[in-house]
Amino acid sequence: MKVLKLLAVTTALSVSGFAMADTQVVRTGNVFEANQLIPTGVRAEVGTTGYGGALLWTANPYVGLALGYNGGDISWSDDLSIDGTKYDLDMDNSLAYLNAEIRPWGASQNPWAQGLYMAAGVAYIDNEYDVTKRLNNTNDVVKIDGKNYNAPSGQGFIDGKMSYKNDFAPYVGFGFAPKINKNFGVFGEVGAYYTGNPSANITSVGLAEVGGTGTGADAAEALEAKIESKDKYEWLPVGKVGVSFHW
Repeated sequence: MKVLKLLAVTTALSVSGFAMADTQVVRTGNVFEANQLIPTGVRAEVGTTGYGGALLWTANPYVGLALGYNGGDISWSDDLSIDGTKYDLDMDNSLAYLNAEIRPWGASQNPWAQGLYMAAGVAYIDNEYDVTKRLNNTNDVVKIDGKNYNAPSGQGFIDGKMSYKNDFAPYVGFGFAPKINKNFGVFGEVGAYYTGNPSANITSVGLAEVGGTGTGADAAEALEAKIESKDKYEWLPVGKVGVSFHW
């Protein structure tokens, strides 16, 4: 079912993207050829959403498509800060995407202007993150929803997962992809997916509220609610770089 959903979205965007491209071709007085449906290049990329690659199509100087996948357990940040407390973070990324790349100055004689583009598209996101915080003495404190918790026995921890599961997310970004020569190029891109809040499943062991009656279960429940309702987790930032080959 996941594959069918992704194929459906991919097909719809492909038709839309090439319809836009065909319109631009007609305007410039050229004829759209069937072989333009064949990929015109590939690229390898690495960034905040993992590592992977994409197939590239260039229907005309102004419009292109990129169909790619990013994945792996790559982590660009080893911690997650919530209410001033840092949690260890381990990422497991799995993201398939389809973007239309619009180049306003694609026909320019300036190669730097040619490389500027805006990307818009959609991705199927199946990312999962391990979230961990260990307290090794009674002086270690975590703050959750305005309350402080410690480990009275000297040892305690918070452990859990936050995930974006089975989500199609719209994307917008900006990039720069100049060619080095006829075949090779480099690129960089920044943007964000609107994912909505992730789901969270948090447990805690050995924790108690400092100066209060809160338990470890209360701490876990409060942290879950914090993750699932905080506005900043509705967006998945993207930053990536890579190299491309065009034939």
